[in-house]
Amino acid sequence: MLNELRGKAVLVTGGTRGIGLATGLAFGRLGAVCILTNKWGSADETAIMAAYAQAGAPAPRILQADASRDQDTRQVIERLMNDHERIEVLISNVAFGQMTPEPRNYTKRGLLSSIEYSAWPLVCYIETIRELFGAPPRYAVGLSSDGPDRYIPNYDLMAGAKAVLETLAKYLAHHYRDQDARINIVRAGMVHTESLEATLGPSNVATLKAQKPQAFMAAEDVAKVIVALCSGLMDAVTGQTLCVDYGQSFSAREISCANGDVG
Repeated sequence: MLNELRGKAVLVTGGTRGIGLATGLAFGRLGAVCILTNKWGSADETAIMAAYAQAGAPAPRILQADASRDQDTRQVIERLMNDHERIEVLISNVAFGQMTPEPRNYTKRGLLSSIEYSAWPLVCYIETIRELFGAPPRYAVGLSSDGPDRYIPNYDLMAGAKAVLETLAKYLAHHYRDQDARINIVRAGMVHTESLEATLGPSNVATLKAQKPQAFMAAEDVAKVIVALCSGLMDAVTGQTLCVDYGQSFSAREISCANGDVG
């Protein structure tokens, strides 16, 4: 049976751009009340409101918050308590980290910062929602990438943070398995966003897109999978990492027999 999302609270961190914006719009089209967080000054609120209106979705609530700051997370959840009985869906979308072309560029602070922005928010938001609302979100989805399994230029520390995210999601799902909560990770293919450019560098993204355009996907397609995980049709799925990349993580490993790579 499909869940009725009309009027339900859907919280999307980093929800004013890229995958976060596409995901919020997808839920909004189903009548959900979307709360979008963004870092100060990083959202064109007029354009976002117009996009929701064009989609026939309820106007979203846009709150400024730094996903890496626990105090900001708590303030966001406190502001929602008077308007909602429960947070139905949490989408932990923010990701940012230090660019690291080679090991000599690694820093402990860079690794910790990558984890603070890309892995810790899923934990902090779920725990803060549980504490203040008395129950964790019914559905929580974190956004990952194939960095832990495949080399991506400049992505070393971010890949480590994504591995942490995927591992913690499994443990969170185990701990909350009896509390009507499902926690999963969507490991999305590359989507050309400002966040991707900030992480890999604009020139690297341009080169990748020119060489392998098939490796990039639409943010709207990632959003559809996220909505499906929260639709009620996939409630048996929890503690999982779902790869969503048009099959590129498999076909990119194609081995050419003609070059003698297979004996």
